[in-house]
Amino acid sequence: MSRLGVLVNPSAGHGRGSTGGRDAIAGLARTGHEVIDLSGPSAIEALAHARAALWEIDAVVVVGGDGMVHLGVNAVAGTNIPLGIVPYGSGNDFARCIGLPIHDVPAAVDVIVDALDRPPRIIDAIATRVHNPEGAPEQETAVEWTACILSAGFDAAVNGRANDFTWPKGEGRYLRGVAAELIRFRPYGYRLTIDGVVREQDATLVALANAKSFGGGIPIAPDAEVADGLIDVVIGDAMSRGQLIRLFGKLLKGNHLGDEKVHVVRAREVIMEALPGHNVPPQVFADGEPLGSLPIHARLRPGALRLLTPADA
Repeated sequence: MSRLGVLVNPSAGHGRGSTGGRDAIAGLARTGHEVIDLSGPSAIEALAHARAALWEIDAVVVVGGDGMVHLGVNAVAGTNIPLGIVPYGSGNDFARCIGLPIHDVPAAVDVIVDALDRPPRIIDAIATRVHNPEGAPEQETAVEWTACILSAGFDAAVNGRANDFTWPKGEGRYLRGVAAELIRFRPYGYRLTIDGVVREQDATLVALANAKSFGGGIPIAPDAEVADGLIDVVIGDAMSRGQLIRLFGKLLKGNHLGDEKVHVVRAREVIMEALPGHNVPPQVFADGEPLGSLPIHARLRPGALRLLTPADA
């Protein structure tokens, strides 16, 4: 039998997380595995609990949405400890990407238990250093890991706005954030160094994608693959509010890559900085969580993450 360290976000899914967490812990315990609750009163404390326990557990299991996935990824990336996910949040973009059952605790528990008897699925992750991290300006963080999407433009501003809303769920909350941010929108100035090639421009959005979607299922990078060894850098050029509204209509359908103002560059390493004298880009978000402000240095790490997923994923 395995020893499983479980992390629960009680606020996931606007308060449903505590119920999902209890059900997940009980379900895992009934299978005969030893379950250790590593949850904490804050994300920082929960992450510390998980990292401290890595030497004595066989897997980390997170219960919640993309924020809890982000926490779990940062606990285990770069180690040989696999991550199991019980998706119980409001967005669940990463869980959808890797084929997990959503808001179905028994099914998600069954996936984890079955996967413990197989080699884990190995995927890539984005390692990032942020020079002005959230809560600690003018300091550089240790490596922060991103499994899904790192946002640094209008998309990030919307993410920050949507996090303050308690309704509606999933994509609807993101769209409400779009409407709120459009009122004050101006393109941002970037200096992007992509695999050593520098480009300076005003842009509407910049997203570094390891997976396909954000915002509760919006396919920002429909061609991204989690194990191809590359970041999909999605860049939306400077545009007016009207053009931006039309772009988001395309984005919801996943056909925005055909827009002449949208470009995708596949890369292994990206340095992103604010362009002096231009509108300053918003705070950076990673997997829906605030990361800090520019500059950032991101590098794709192939095979950095081991996952407990369905056999056919």
